[in-house]
Parts: sequence; C-alpha cells; structure tokens
Amino acid sequence: MARLFTWVVNNLDAFIGLLLAVTVAVLGLTNTVSQDVVNSAILLVLAVLAQAVLRDRLRRETAQQQVREVMRDTRDRLTELVPQMHEITGPEGALNRAREAIDSVSMVRVLHGSEVGQALAEARRHTDRWNFKGGTGTFTRAVTLPECLEHARRRNATLHFAIEIIDPTDEGVCERYARFRRSLDPDAPGERWTVDRTRKESYATVLAACWHLQRSGLLTVEVRLSSQMTTFRYDLSSTCVIITQENPQTPALRIDRKELYYNRFNIELQYSREQSRRVPVEAAAPVKLDDEPSVEQVRRLFTTLGLPLPRSYGDREVADIVSRAIQARNPYA
Repeated sequence: MARLFTWVVNNLDAFIGLLLAVTVAVLGLTNTVSQDVVNSAILLVLAVLAQAVLRDRLRRETAQQQVREVMRDTRDRLTELVPQMHEITGPEGALNRAREAIDSVSMVRVLHGSEVGQALAEARRHTDRWNFKGGTGTFTRAVTLPECLEHARRRNATLHFAIEIIDPTDEGVCERYARFRRSLDPDAPGERWTVDRTRKESYATVLAACWHLQRSGLLTVEVRLSSQMTTFRYDLSSTCVIITQENPQTPALRIDRKELYYNRFNIELQYSREQSRRVPVEAAAPVKLDDEPSVEQVRRLFTTLGLPLPRSYGDREVADIVSRAIQARNPYA
C-alpha cells in the first residue's frame, strides 16, 4: 500500500489525467453530461498530458545538464591528477620504487643454522668456478676446494678457482685479523688466534692451492693477497653467491644467479682481486710437491712465489704449515 501511495505522489499529474479521462468517459457513455462537457473534459485531459510531457522533458534536460557538469568537473579533476599519478606510476615514481624495494628484498634469502652448510654444499655440487674472498681461507682449503674438484672430476669438467685472502707477509693486517677473531669469542676452546697462527693459515691456503693445482689437469687457480681484512666471507659459484661471517651462528645471505645483485657482487669481487697482490702460482710448476711435501720443497715453493717464510720459522713451523694445508680439517665440523 505504501509503495502504491508513493507511486501516485510521484506521478500525480498523470494519475489525475487518467482519473479525469475515466470519469468523463463513464459520464459520457451514460449520457449523464452533455457532449460539450465531454469535449471540454477531453481538452483538459490533453492539457494535463501535455503538462506531464513538458515536465518530463524539463527533468531530462536538467539531468543531462547535471551529467555534463559532473563529467566536466571529473575531467578537470583528472587533468589535475595526471602529474601526480605520473609521479606515482612513472618510471621514477613511488610505485615503481616500492616495487623495486620489494623485489630487492626478495632477491636475498637469509640462511640460518644448517641451511648455510646445505646451501654451500649445493653450490659446490654443480659449479665450474668459485670465487672466494675472506680471511685466511681455512674452510676453503679444507672443504670447498677439495669438494669442488671432486665434483668436477665426476663430471669430467674444468674448474676455475679464485682465492683472495689476507697477506701473510703483512704483519699489520695479520695482527688486525687475529685481534678481530679473538674478539668474536675470547673464551673459545682450541688454538688461540695470534699473528703467528694467522700467518700460518694464509701460507697453508697458498700451499694447498699449489698442491691441488699440480694434481689436477682440470683446475686453474688464481691466488691474491690483500693488505685489507674483511669481516665477511664471499663464496661465489656459477649458481649463487653466499655471504657469511666468521661466527657460524650469524645468519648468512644467499643471492641466486638470476638476481641483480649476483652480478654486482661478481663485479665487486673482481675489482677487489685486481687491487690485491697476485701470487704467480704458475711459476711454482718446477717445484714438485710430494703427496706430503717436505720442508725443503715448501721453502723453495714460497721463495719461488715471492712469499719467503719468516726467518724465525724452523722446520717445525714449516711442517705445521704443511699439516694445515694437506690435512686441513673443517673448522665448523
């Protein structure tokens, strides 16, 4: 009932015209009124209908005018928004910068605990090259180089190995590195980090590189010595780069080759090597190393490489370097 009443109110003129026409028609059929009255009533009904048509046209024109005004106002507002939208969606816009920030976060995977060892093992399994930059290269000579060589041998493939470690002949950088390692865990069990140990570890890595080079026709080695120490270790394979620190409890970072920063770190390591001192390992080819190199062989090797051992090193110290190089153990096992 309420809906009917609302309809009547909204269409009152048409309803009155309809009611008037029905009433006059009934009166005319029953001859209750004269023909002149009927004719006058017809004119009245037509007038009501004309008024209704005019009202609808007026409403429609008003509505169209309002729509045009809304569209004009919308166009003006959009025109004002175009520069602001460009700032948001353009090549240098906020939206693109936000997308790049999100992408850069997804480029890097954080590794914890055993994930670090698993990622390094996976990288060693399928690579044909390895670039290392770090401290003395203890883990590299104990695990990375032997395992990469073994996998290359199984695939009958070549392996290029690049190593950058601290210079054992630079007492200053050896002292800084030893102090840094002691500060990580001063009460750690085992051998204490000193200048002497740091030197021996670096010498051992150079010796291990030459020793493996003489025993594998699949291997090429580049050894560089730096007078600057780094608190990070970079291991870059053909599939990813893994960044770790000396403390094995610290989370590591992994960046796959498909990501932008893989190439950035590759360039970083290349430029770092170019600024370091190159060890001419090819010059050591005439110095044959036994399966267990002798003290004399090791002394002659380092003299040929331009890395003479300290004068204070007797046979026992040289034998210690040989043991660290050939019988190296995983320091994190």
